Amino acid sequence: MERMQRISVRRGKSEYGAQVRRGRLGADSFVRRLRLAVLPALVLLLATLLLPGCGKEEIPEGSSAIYYLSSDETHLETHYRQMTNVDPEARLAQLLSYLGMMPERLEYKAPLSMGFTLNSYSLDDGWVTLDFSVEYRYLTPAQEVLVRAAIVRTLVQEPGIGKVLFLVEGEPLQDALGGPVGWMDAGTFISNDGNEINTYEEVKVSLYFANEEGTGIIMAYREKFYPTSMPLERFVVEEMIKGPSGQIPGLYPTVNPETTIIGVSTRDGVCYVNLDEKFLTTIGNCSTEISVYSIVNSLTDLDSVDKVQILIGGEVPQTFTATTFERNDALVTTLQQ
Repeated sequence: MERMQRISVRRGKSEYGAQVRRGRLGADSFVRRLRLAVLPALVLLLATLLLPGCGKEEIPEGSSAIYYLSSDETHLETHYRQMTNVDPEARLAQLLSYLGMMPERLEYKAPLSMGFTLNSYSLDDGWVTLDFSVEYRYLTPAQEVLVRAAIVRTLVQEPGIGKVLFLVEGEPLQDALGGPVGWMDAGTFISNDGNEINTYEEVKVSLYFANEEGTGIIMAYREKFYPTSMPLERFVVEEMIKGPSGQIPGLYPTVNPETTIIGVSTRDGVCYVNLDEKFLTTIGNCSTEISVYSIVNSLTDLDSVDKVQILIGGEVPQTFTATTFERNDALVTTLQQ
């Protein structure tokens, strides 16, 4: 999610109002109506851990990965379940059923059996909307992140599902700042490859994208979960390469999306960003100066960074006007200007 300073980006209910093929989980569904007997103590740190349940094992044929909460509610576990349906809507119903199945020995917890009810769901052209009962709001921050990650990860692995939206009693789920969480996809919860256990935190960073003319850069906030094993500076550069989310009209990408990160490190307040040569191929109306300072300003908004050195294949390009760059507020503009 991105937010502009002085510019409201809250989306009205009309964006979420058109729901088609709305389904309801019947009495024979595995989605259970449970009530919390005792609310857990407030969790101060928002953390989610992803444990690849089967490591390097092969995925059983005809099965899908279902994500569950660990018994101590500190991380996610992966368990494989056999899929018997072919139709996309039938497969969605089966995945939701699995997400509500509690194991007999309670060695892990099903995300849809955490004290709230899945009131209804719908699938429309690959976009899934889930509407939960008001008890969803009783989850602690850590529980909510884990539940959301487990459900979204499970659903978006399906070829016919691209995005997931959470509603609570028909209203868009809101984040800690009171804004809508919005549509989530495979990129909402970032994971590193391999068997490494990653702790996830929600971070709010400021990113600078180009105006329509490509003559200035506009700051927008982005909130996202990222693994703390990844340097925050690298996360910022990755998000700059991904470009604007599209939630705010008037923001344009500044970095060639085909750019590959070779490495990002920070020493003594200087962030060294090593990219491949595709970075030098500008896009849209952006000049190299705009591309450079969009990254520089984004990184220097972090407490750990005072200056930025951008390398191409480990070398400073001769076309650059400096070897290291400090932030340039003269290029910063707003949508109103």
